[in-house]
Amino acid sequence: MSGIHQNRAVAFSKLFGERERQLPRGIVSVCSAHPFVIEAALRRASREDRVALVEATCNQVNQEGGYTGMTPTAFKRFIEAIAEKAGLSPKDIIFGGDHLGPNPWRMLRAEEAMSRAEHMVQAYVEAGFEKLHLDTSMGCAGEATSLPDELTAERAARLAKVAEDAARRTGQRPPVYIIGTEVPPPGGAAHAIKALEVTHPDAALKTLAVHRSAFDKAGVPEAMTRVVGMVVQPGVEFGNTNVVFYHSEKARALASTLDRMPDLLFEAHSTDYQTARGLSALVNEGFAILKVGPGLTFALREALYALDAIRTVLAAGNPKDSLPAEMETLMLSQPEHWSDHYHGSGDEVRLQRHFSYSDRIRYYWPESRALSAVDALLDQLPDPIPETLISQYLSRVYPEVIAGRVAPRARDLCLAAIDAALDPYSVATANQP
Repeated sequence: MSGIHQNRAVAFSKLFGERERQLPRGIVSVCSAHPFVIEAALRRASREDRVALVEATCNQVNQEGGYTGMTPTAFKRFIEAIAEKAGLSPKDIIFGGDHLGPNPWRMLRAEEAMSRAEHMVQAYVEAGFEKLHLDTSMGCAGEATSLPDELTAERAARLAKVAEDAARRTGQRPPVYIIGTEVPPPGGAAHAIKALEVTHPDAALKTLAVHRSAFDKAGVPEAMTRVVGMVVQPGVEFGNTNVVFYHSEKARALASTLDRMPDLLFEAHSTDYQTARGLSALVNEGFAILKVGPGLTFALREALYALDAIRTVLAAGNPKDSLPAEMETLMLSQPEHWSDHYHGSGDEVRLQRHFSYSDRIRYYWPESRALSAVDALLDQLPDPIPETLISQYLSRVYPEVIAGRVAPRARDLCLAAIDAALDPYSVATANQP
């Protein structure tokens, strides 16, 4: 068995734990808290008889509520409630925590930020999260923006010790870990990307070595045996207005380092908007955990705006409301989620607010004003929606509608649009005959 195949078998065996399932070639990690996105992902997992990997980020979900208002326990219950509706057993969901570290509190001094990060990791483990990405690479108040590898590893080991103690105390399954981080930061870059530096093989090997040393010094060498992956930059990213696509030749040297990293896989972040061929190549070459998030809410926003256009046609150009107008008013009244990320002229920034690849409009869908606007849109559309209008405005899902696989109803069309964005991931991670 070749290095990558051996690594894949061992790493996924640890990730899946006692689940009696055929181990996959790769797995998609869905990083979203939007109920439509979660439902689409879990329905696909149920339909394909797969295990679903759902992850929450440190900013999204933490012991203080995060921007979703959910603790890890609340998030897990939220996902499990959707799973029941989607026909997927909760046992077939792996819950993960992404970028767990001091990031939500990085404006505080390091000791206070790390103390809060420890409480967060404890809360994740106590809630039953099985996969923890430890990311302590960011500097806190008074520190450099990026920290030395040794300090990053020391802080990661500190969090691993908290996780190990919490699992032992509560009787939870000991978690598996992901180490390392990618550049640019999570969620996509805030500018157009002209060049992207692939992680150097020596940097990946050093990351592994310093973490192994730090875990030993922290007294948790057994936790290091459950490190199943490392976040690296294989040359994929998206900015506000462009996408950097995967090129195997640029990551060949990095991929070859897996031969010197027994039992590990690479985890690729920001894989949103990659082609099916690119995703398949990533999995083939050892980047077997594919993170996606904004690309799925982008697909949802496309569907909602298309449905709004259909509503306008059906109302003869005089709809009661306009979803884009409602969202524009909301985003202008609460600019904190986009003002530091979108740049350019007034018109350029306006377009980015609605149509950016980084999809920062996703932060506004849980707001009461947005929820009311979406509910009004869905309620005002007929059932069924005319097929010809679906062809005009939702051509991506039109073939599924006329084939009878998707009902011509507003909510079903939203789920189908998200499902279409997930399809390349299913193709890329499917076991080959």
